Amino acid sequence: MTLTTLLPTDEVRDRFSKAMSAMYQTEVPQYGTLLELVESVNQETLRQQPELRRRLEAQGELARLSVERHGAIRVGTAAELSMLRRLFAVMGMYPVGYYDLSEAGVPVHSTAFRPIDDEALACNPFRVFTSLLRLELIESETLRQRSEEILAKRDIFTSGARELIEQHETQGGLNSQEADQFVKEALETFRWHQGATVDLDTYHALHEEHRLIADVVCFRGPHINHLTPRTLDIDEAQRRMPEMGMDPKAVIEGPPLRECPILLRQTSFKALEESIRFAGDAEGTHTARFGEIEQRGVALTPKGRALYDQLLNEGRKQTAGLDNEAHQAVMDKVFAALPDNDEAMRREELAYFHYHLTEKGQAAKGVHRDKASADVDALIAQGLVEAQPITYEDFLPVSAAGIFQSNLGGGQNEAYAGNANRDAFEEALGAQVTDELSLYAERERVSKLRVLASLAG
Repeated sequence: MTLTTLLPTDEVRDRFSKAMSAMYQTEVPQYGTLLELVESVNQETLRQQPELRRRLEAQGELARLSVERHGAIRVGTAAELSMLRRLFAVMGMYPVGYYDLSEAGVPVHSTAFRPIDDEALACNPFRVFTSLLRLELIESETLRQRSEEILAKRDIFTSGARELIEQHETQGGLNSQEADQFVKEALETFRWHQGATVDLDTYHALHEEHRLIADVVCFRGPHINHLTPRTLDIDEAQRRMPEMGMDPKAVIEGPPLRECPILLRQTSFKALEESIRFAGDAEGTHTARFGEIEQRGVALTPKGRALYDQLLNEGRKQTAGLDNEAHQAVMDKVFAALPDNDEAMRREELAYFHYHLTEKGQAAKGVHRDKASADVDALIAQGLVEAQPITYEDFLPVSAAGIFQSNLGGGQNEAYAGNANRDAFEEALGAQVTDELSLYAERERVSKLRVLASLAG
C-alpha cells in the first residue's frame, strides 16, 4: 500500500492566498497598482531605515512582508459561517477574536480566521476577516423574511469544495494534487459575480435598509470585497495613492504615526461602482469591492488596550469632519499620553514582547546563574536578552467599521448599536473563538521561559 504524503496546512494556505491575490488582480486591476505602490514604499522605507530592516529580519517579519495579505468577506447564514470555519481549517486558519460592528452602526458581527502559532505566521500570515449578517437587527419584518428566503436558496460552496473539506477531515489533510483542486474549488466561493440573484426592486429595498445588507443578500456568493497588503509607511502610501489613479478614503483609520507603531492602521481606495444584471434583465450598479492598505505595530496588553480605547474615543470626538492632515495632528496630541518607546511600553506592561538571547546571551548559554540574574530586566541590562515587539495579528472593530462605512456610503444606523452577542455568533460558527490577547500573552510567557532555561542550562 502506498502512503499518500499529506501537505502541511501552511502550504495549502500559501497556495490559496497567492491564487486569491492573482484572481483579485484580474477582477480589480487597481489592486495590482496598489501592490506596486506598497512594494515601492516598503523598499524605500527599508533603505532609509536600516535599523527597522535589522529588527524585522531578527523578528522573522521581513520574509513574510511581501506575501502578507488579509481579505474580508460577509456571509448571510449560520450554515455558511460554519462551513467556512471548516474550509479555513483545511488551510490551518482558525477563528480568533469576536468583533461587534453593531457598536458602529453596521449590522454584522465578525471573527478573523488566521494561523495561530509562530511558525505558521512566519510562513504566511494570511487572514480573512469574516462577518455574519445579523438579520435580527433588520427592523422591517417583511425585509427580514425576504432576506431569509433569498439566502436559503443559495449554496456558496461547490460540491467539490465540500467533498475535499470532508476528505481533509477524514484523512487528516490533503496531498499536493488534492490541495490544488481544493484551491480551485474554494476560490469559487470568493469569486465576483456580475449577476444578482434578485430583481432591482428587491435590491433597492435592501439597499435602503443598509448597503451592506444588499451586498450580502443579493448575490450568489460572498465575493471577496478587498485584499490588503502590509506597508511599512501608510502615511506615504496614502500620499501617493492619488498619483497612481486611486481615490483614498478621507482619513487613515486607527492610531496616529508613532516611532513605535501600535496595533493597526488602515486606509483604502474607495469602492468601485460596478455594472450589475438583475433578475428580470434590469441593469444597475453596485459598490462593494475596494483596495486596502494596512500598517501593523505591536500588540497591546489589556492595560494598553484600555488606554488606547480611551484615547481613541477622545480623539474621535475632536476629529469629526477633519481632513487627514488635521485628523492626524489631533490624534498625535491625544496619543501623547501613550509612551512612544518600546522599553517604556514593556516596563509599564502596555504591550507584548518576545524575548530572545543576544549574541552575548548565546555565548553564555548553559552557564549556571543565581536567582537574581533570572530577572528578565537584569538580563536585558546585562546585554544577554533582547525584547522585541510582538506584531499585532488581528483587527480593530472601530477601524473595520470605518472602512466599511467609507466604502458603503458612509452612513450608519444607530438602531443597530450596542447589540453584541458573542454566544449567538459562536453558536452559528459551531465553535468558540480564541481570545487574541491570550495568544499574545502565551507567546510572551513561553519566550521568557525559553531564554531563562537556556541561560540556566
